[in-house]
This record gives sequence, C-alpha cells and structure tokens, in this order.
Amino acid sequence: MSATDTQLDRRWEQLHVWGPWALLGIGVVLATGAAELIEGPAEWQAAGVLVAAAIGLQLWWHVTRSRRAGRGRIPSRAGTVYYGVRWALAFGLTWINPFFAFYAAAGYMDADELIPGLWRRLGLFASAVTVAAAQAGGMPFDGVQWAAFGVLLAVNFGLQAVVAHLSEQGEQRSHERAETIDALQQALDENAALHAQLLVQAREAGVADERRRLAAEIHDTIAQGLTGIIAQLQVVANTPDERAAREHVARAMDLARHSLGEARRSVHNLAPVALEHDGLPQALQNTVADWGERTGIRAEFTLTGAAAPLHDEVSATLLRIAQEALSNASRHARAARLGVTLTFLGDEVILDIRDDGVGFDPLALPPRTRAGGFGLDGMRARAERIAGSLTVETEPGHGTALSARVPLVRHDQ
Repeated sequence: MSATDTQLDRRWEQLHVWGPWALLGIGVVLATGAAELIEGPAEWQAAGVLVAAAIGLQLWWHVTRSRRAGRGRIPSRAGTVYYGVRWALAFGLTWINPFFAFYAAAGYMDADELIPGLWRRLGLFASAVTVAAAQAGGMPFDGVQWAAFGVLLAVNFGLQAVVAHLSEQGEQRSHERAETIDALQQALDENAALHAQLLVQAREAGVADERRRLAAEIHDTIAQGLTGIIAQLQVVANTPDERAAREHVARAMDLARHSLGEARRSVHNLAPVALEHDGLPQALQNTVADWGERTGIRAEFTLTGAAAPLHDEVSATLLRIAQEALSNASRHARAARLGVTLTFLGDEVILDIRDDGVGFDPLALPPRTRAGGFGLDGMRARAERIAGSLTVETEPGHGTALSARVPLVRHDQ
C-alpha cells in the first residue's frame, strides 16, 4: 500500500470516528439557535435527555471501536446495535427540532461499516426517513408535507442507494484486485521455485551430456587406438618374419603416438588431432588412407561439391562418425572394399560410408548397442547434437551404407 493510500485510509477513519460527534454538535447548535421550534419545557427536557443519551452512546461506541481496531472496518452485531440506537435517538431529536437531522445524516456515511449485507439498505432507508422528514418541514406532517416528504424520501434514499451500490462495487473490485495480486504473487513464487528446479535439472542434464560426450571421445580415440595397437602386436607375436614384425611394430608405435596426441587433445578441447592443421576433407582422406593401409582393405575417399570451411564442431562430429564407422567395419564387416564420400550440398554436409561386407540385421544388435552404446546410437547422438541425422541401410550379406546429414555451418558463423 502506498503512502497516499495509507493517508487516505487514516483520514477516512478519522471521519468515521469524529463525524457523528461533529454532526451532533451542529444539530445542537442550530437547534438552540432555532429555539422557537421547541414548544415547551417538556420538549426541552426531552431534547436534553436525548442529547445526553446520544453523547453517552458515542462515548460507548468510541471505546468499543477502539477495542475492535485490529479487526478493520467490518460490520458486526455491536455496530448494528449502535446504528439502530443512534437512529432512534436522532429520530426523536428531529421530531423535537428538524435541525437535529444533521445527526441523523451520520447514518449515510458509516452504514457500510456498521451494518452487514442487505440490512445496510434498510439502515440507509431509515436515515433517509429522518432526513427527508426534516427537509419537509419537521414532524408531524399536514397534508402538503406528506407529499413533499414522499418526494424527498425517494430522492434521499435513491441517491444513497446509488452511492452505496457504487461503493460496494468499488469494494468488490478492490477485493478482486487483492485476490488477483495474491494469486500473481503465488504464481511468481511457484515460477521462481520451478525456475530453480529447471536450473538444477538443466545443470544435471548438462553434466550427464558432457559425461556421455567424454565417454564417446575416449571410445573414438584412445580406445580405438589401443585396439589397433593390440591388433598390430598380435600379428608381431604370430609372425616368424622379422621384417614383417618390424613393420607391424612401427605401425603400433604410430598408433600409440596418434592415440597419445588424441588424449592430449581431448584434455585440452576435445578437437581431433587430425583437424589441427587440416580441414575436414583432408583429415578424412588421411584417416581413410591410414585405415586402409592398416587393415589391408581397399578404401577410397571422394569429395563432391564445393568444399567450405566448416565450424569446428561440425568437422569434429563428422570425423568422429567416420572414425567410428571405420572401426566398426574393421571389426565386423569383413569387407573387401569401403568407400567414404563427403558431399557439400547447398546448406547441408553429407557423409556417406559404404562397404561390401557381410552386413547385419539392425534388430539383432546387442541390447547395449541398440540402447545407447558407442556404436550406431553413439554416432546418431553425435549427429543429432548438431541438429543432424544418421541413417543406416543394411541387411545380412549385402553390406552396409551409413549416411550422416548435418547443417552446413561455416567456420566464421
């Protein structure tokens, strides 16, 4: 609540507390000035008793109101009793002298605070009766005064009913606004909690994704290099030809150096060593040539379209997919020929890897491979990470064709 609203509420509270006192005082002063309207000593005595009773009533209500200060301006049984007794005293005083109708007019300003629900209209009507009677010339009435009283009563009560209706609508809107603010605050609190929860989940998902990426990098680099070294050393152990053994040992040493470079690169930024000095086409060509020489399988690399410098992440992803596909082919395909094609096509880059090996049934793969290992699903996850896709066409006895399609994102973008 703003300072202006607080000040306005304080002034309205003061009006409700001191307004009846002021109106009673005005009535007493004016009635005394128009003493000729009071006919005899009996009426003077009655007026004195009623004024004293009104003062006593105001004192009682002042104390009662102070005790109820913490409850706000809410209608109550005590307030209804106070309003009714005050009206009766004001009606009696106005009968004696019409100027006491000022005291009766106090009912117009605090009926909403004192009387609950529909009874509020009855309270306003009672106050309007007293005020209209004074405006018509005072009670009792003659024939002409009755007509004036009827018109004045209708005008007084009509105006007060309209004002009361507008005030109730304003209170309802204020209540609805307060409920809306509370609901919005609750929604903001819930959104803040949800935002914090989403941040935690995003952080956990990022950690899990980074772990999967690191695992894939290790599998595609160090693990594959160690597998190649083991294969070369197994040949050395099984061959009596010293010259051939030295050749396989040299290959094992080259693979060890390459794997060491990949390990160091993985520690720094996970970019493949093959891309350190060459673009993707040259890196793929070197990788295919080295793989063919190591495995003895006829392997060819083909570049189609106008090559463009690719973003590091795109180049690394396609190279890792090619390395994994070549590793799978050397272990499982038993192929005589293998071809790798890199195609720059519009806003896409396509990597195709084909072999004439034994093929396989995708549905017959081991559960680990189908459900997130480092084979086909690992390659597919790499492609999808950069908004690409991976498709595989194969069947037993008819080789395998693998195609990775990713967006062409240039190095300077």
